[in-house]
Amino acid sequence: MANGRPRILITGATGQVGSRTLDHLAGRADVEIVAAVRSAAKAAPLSARGIATVIFDLDDEATHLPALEGVERLFVVTGYTVDMLRQSKALLDNAKKAGVSHVVHLGACGRDDTTVAHWAWHQLVERYIEWSGFTWTHLRPETFMQNLLSYGGKKAVNDGVINAFVADARLSWVDVEDVAQVAALALAHPELHGGKTYRLGYDAKGFGEIAAMMTAIIGKPFRYEPLAPEVFLQSMIDAGAEMAYMGCVYEHWKRYAAGTIPGADDVFDNFPGIAGRQPVRWADFIEKHRGELDY
Repeated sequence: MANGRPRILITGATGQVGSRTLDHLAGRADVEIVAAVRSAAKAAPLSARGIATVIFDLDDEATHLPALEGVERLFVVTGYTVDMLRQSKALLDNAKKAGVSHVVHLGACGRDDTTVAHWAWHQLVERYIEWSGFTWTHLRPETFMQNLLSYGGKKAVNDGVINAFVADARLSWVDVEDVAQVAALALAHPELHGGKTYRLGYDAKGFGEIAAMMTAIIGKPFRYEPLAPEVFLQSMIDAGAEMAYMGCVYEHWKRYAAGTIPGADDVFDNFPGIAGRQPVRWADFIEKHRGELDY
């Protein structure tokens, strides 16, 4: 604790959720935030904003304890490989040694009894956090609305055409901005959010419905053209992706398309109680990002 303020370490600080969580915490006078980055180059823009940084690499355990020095609260964000299991265990073991008290974990979708593999991996990490004796907040965001802007580094909407791999399935959606606000609040106020599992999904829509909303709001035609999940699988193979993880993603696209994921379109009413406002829904998101979606 520095100057009476709890020290919070943000892993994944340059990613979608981590960077926005930093934004929410950066203006607070009651906490000290530290961004975990893998290189001096990644640190530079954060340092320019006056945000403290530490060098940290999930795969290099020698960086863990120095990064965790003096840290009381930890935001755990992992990458899209099966290594997330080993990485999370090593980080949490070192966090215990360093005296961290509260852990906020960014997990994945799913009911407690999910059999979607990479969602279940995150639930195993949740159990390990609890077993390790930390106070905790588990975040389980549904599908990110931002995936409609880009997915895997590629635009998801091209000349009014949306491509996805889930046939006519309805998914539950959440704005990354809302996930980050919940993460920030859980890190700033563990006394309010400790022991809570927050499922974060607030608007259930299929891609055809989203295309129709975009047409109405933006005033140009949009349409959905579903692709076979095999297209995704081949693209990941071609890209040299880590296939233990991406094979699971392929299987869950197939299950979405077949309608065999229980609760795929579950939505929740917890956001106003957490954040004091309504969550972003699809009409809001399309309006907010119409410049990026227009063509």
